Amino acid sequence: MLKRELKINFKTFAIWTSILLGIFLVVFLLYPSIVSDQNIEMLNEMIKIFPEEMLKAFNMDISSIDTAFGWLKTEGFVFILLITGCYAGILGSNILLKEENDQTIEYLNGLPVSRTEILLKKYLAGLIYVLSLIGITIIFNYACLLLSGDFNQKQYFLLSLTPIFSSIVIYSLCFFLATFTHKTKKMLGISLGIVFVSYVFQIFSSISESTEFLKYFSIFTLSDIRYVIENISINYINILLSIILSIILLSASLVRYKHKELI
Repeated sequence: MLKRELKINFKTFAIWTSILLGIFLVVFLLYPSIVSDQNIEMLNEMIKIFPEEMLKAFNMDISSIDTAFGWLKTEGFVFILLITGCYAGILGSNILLKEENDQTIEYLNGLPVSRTEILLKKYLAGLIYVLSLIGITIIFNYACLLLSGDFNQKQYFLLSLTPIFSSIVIYSLCFFLATFTHKTKKMLGISLGIVFVSYVFQIFSSISESTEFLKYFSIFTLSDIRYVIENISINYINILLSIILSIILLSASLVRYKHKELI
């Protein structure tokens, strides 16, 4: 059944992977011409115009964008967090509801497997694809950075791991919420809403001390890019929280799915 789930969801995975890699391929191809000495001076002057809070929100106050790696540490990883988060949310919503929405759930019920096994194998298949998307992105960007010039490899790999923590929790949360409905269209809006609201909260939390509390309502707080840039290490509390939240959400999904009326 695991192979079946991987096969069914491979096309979507390939599309999302192609989109993500395509974005970064364009950046790496164009960036050398953008960051000429004259353009860098213009960019630096333009950056000085922006409010300090905005620069902090994109880590531009602690990282220059005069190299491809510098761009990755600012806007680049924002793209990665958002795209992997959206993919994780949509996949978490759809992978459990596909048969119910298509009204082919009788096929699964006819197999000699329990609901627990169905849910766990679907969850594992989705988890494999979420981690694969991030893993392929890590390898692709690393290869491009090697061709672009010198960069801090340890810092890069630590930064590249941070999307895992938020994406897995988003995936697990949307997977759990999917046990409360039968329609994928309804969950699509909910999953994307979770991602973008979390991102907005994360941005506003970094603007001022009065809004800092919003970070506790954002899943992206688990992917603390700024902490990695400043300390060249990962906050292990975020790793622990990601694991605990994912386990709790998966356990809740198991309980809920056992009692769900399947169409």
